[in-house]
Amino acid sequence: MELEKIVMENNQELEKYFSSYACQTEKAYRFKQEHRKNEFNVRPAFFRDADRILHSNAYSCYMDKTQVFPLINNDLITHRGLHVQFVSKIARTIGRSLRLNEDLIEAIGLGHDLGHSPFGHTGERCLNTISQNYHMGLFLHNAQSVRVLNEVENKGNGLNITVQVMDGILCHNGEFLCKKYEPNYQKTPKEFLEEYRRTWLEKGFDKTLRPMTLEGCVVRISDVIAYIGRDIEDAIKVKLLKREDIPEEITQVLGSKNSEIIDALVEDLIENSFDKPYLEFSKEKYMALKKLLEFNYKHIYSNPKKEDREELFLGMFEGLFKALLDDVSQKTGRIQTFFLARKIEKVSKRNKP
Repeated sequence: MELEKIVMENNQELEKYFSSYACQTEKAYRFKQEHRKNEFNVRPAFFRDADRILHSNAYSCYMDKTQVFPLINNDLITHRGLHVQFVSKIARTIGRSLRLNEDLIEAIGLGHDLGHSPFGHTGERCLNTISQNYHMGLFLHNAQSVRVLNEVENKGNGLNITVQVMDGILCHNGEFLCKKYEPNYQKTPKEFLEEYRRTWLEKGFDKTLRPMTLEGCVVRISDVIAYIGRDIEDAIKVKLLKREDIPEEITQVLGSKNSEIIDALVEDLIENSFDKPYLEFSKEKYMALKKLLEFNYKHIYSNPKKEDREELFLGMFEGLFKALLDDVSQKTGRIQTFFLARKIEKVSKRNKP
């Protein structure tokens, strides 16, 4: 179709204005070849990845997952699904200003927390404990996000998401703050798979991960920007702290409201990163952000009044884990019926001569 050709040409024309450090769509790499190549599709590769993530079963499961405050009866408290939208929006704002690939940024942003368990990081710690008790390696939500997209969705066949998106998701960990974020531009798909494998097995290895794209770095820091001020607003709503509790040395630099904190950090990052192969904060903003993160850990995340109920959650996870393990070993129940049987059937058909 002539119109289809015009649309594709327009897409290609837009990428001519990208920064020289942006990831061009033509570099998109999938482990499985698709029947329709990137150059013959009106939806560029990373744009399609965002669509696949948005329509995945795992994305629907964001709905009732909490962010920081589990079992709080307040509809205005941030949930996981809202958080990923904040991350995606903030990251696209930064990406547009730096002339990066917004499609790639959006896909990473929407998919970065797909592997998060219920009850946030408390639930993640519970699953990590169970996983190691059963000698199954570590459990980390960023690696689980990749596993969901690559090995669980589509009846176990995966969604064939591009390596650049999966790499950004694997490397997104927002708990490790840096002043400077520099990609590993030389990373190959094979090296990504090796990093993915080691993340499950080597404690602390996830702290060494660097995205292969600058877009991946944008999502990684946007994760921090999206949660750090919003968590304060939520903590104020549940009366865990007061706004005036935030130290003045922080508020003078970043402000005290979520909107002020986002604006201060985004503007500083853009100013110090424009037309550079890395992202960087000014020393002043970075030190204030570091202190604010320390404040949040002390007064919100580790606050005994928050009532994490980790012991209760661990018992719930263990009970469910054992029940599902019995299903697998006895070849009965929902996992066998709705996942494993269909996965085996699909693999068998694919391997027939």
